[in-house]
Amino acid sequence: MGEPMVSRLLAAGHKVYVFVRRVEVADRLRKQGAVIVASFADLGRDCDIVICCAFSDEQLTQIALSPGGVVAQMKPGSVFVSHTTGRVDTLMQISTLRKARDVAVVDAPISGTAAEILEGRLTILLGGSSEDVDKVVPVLASYGENIIRTGKFGSALGVKLVNNLLFAANLQLVAEAVRLGTAMEIEPDVLQHAVTYCSGSSQAAERAASAGGIEAFGQIAKPFLHKDVSVCLESARVRGVDLGLLREVVAGGILDLAPADSSTG
Repeated sequence: MGEPMVSRLLAAGHKVYVFVRRVEVADRLRKQGAVIVASFADLGRDCDIVICCAFSDEQLTQIALSPGGVVAQMKPGSVFVSHTTGRVDTLMQISTLRKARDVAVVDAPISGTAAEILEGRLTILLGGSSEDVDKVVPVLASYGENIIRTGKFGSALGVKLVNNLLFAANLQLVAEAVRLGTAMEIEPDVLQHAVTYCSGSSQAAERAASAGGIEAFGQIAKPFLHKDVSVCLESARVRGVDLGLLREVVAGGILDLAPADSSTG
C-alpha cells in the first residue's frame, strides 16, 4: 500500500523521503524522484510530516517507539500520521511520547486497495485536533478522495475497527448465500455476479466476485481480517462492550476470519 502512496505524492509535486526495506521497491521509487533514507531517524529529522503505513501494531511500535524510532527524532511542530489499523493504546503511547517532543499525531486508518490509491480514490479516516488534521489533509489528498474527519484522536481507529468487523460479517453472509444458492442448484459464479447488481450487494460481495469467488477472496482477506477482528474484540473487551450479532456472525460463519479465541459464548 505504501508504494502507490509515494507515487501519488511524487506526482502531486511533494518532496518525499522514504524508508523501505525492500531493495526493488526502493529502486523503483528512487527512479520516480523519491529520496531513499537509511533509517527511521533520518525521516524524523528531515520531514515536516511523517506518514507511516505499517501492517500491525508490532511494526508501528518498532517504527515509532523503539530506540532510535522516528517520533523521538521528529522536529517540534511536525506531524506523525499513522495509517495502521491497530490498537488505540498503541496510538496513545505514541501520543505520550510526542508531547515531550511537541510533535502532533494524527490517527488516519485507511480503507481501500492499492489500485484505489493509484487512482487517488482511497478513503482516509482522520482523528485528531482540527489544527493537526488541517496540516495533513492537503498532502493526504494526493491519494485520498474520501477524507472523513471522525473527531478526537483515536476516533478514526474506532470507526475503522467497527467497519472491518462489519466487512468480515458481510463476507460471512456472502459465503452463506453462496452455500444456499449451491443447495438450490444455482452456479456460485452466476449468483455472485448477479448479486453485485441487486439489492443484496455490498463491497464484500463485489470484491469476492472480482477476486474469483468467495473462497478465493476469503483466503486473500484472511490475514488482514484475523488481525483486525482480534484487535476489535480486544478493544471491546477492554471497554466492556458487547459486539452482539456482529461477533456471532464473524465467529460462526463458514469462512475462517476470526481468531481462535473469539467464541460466541
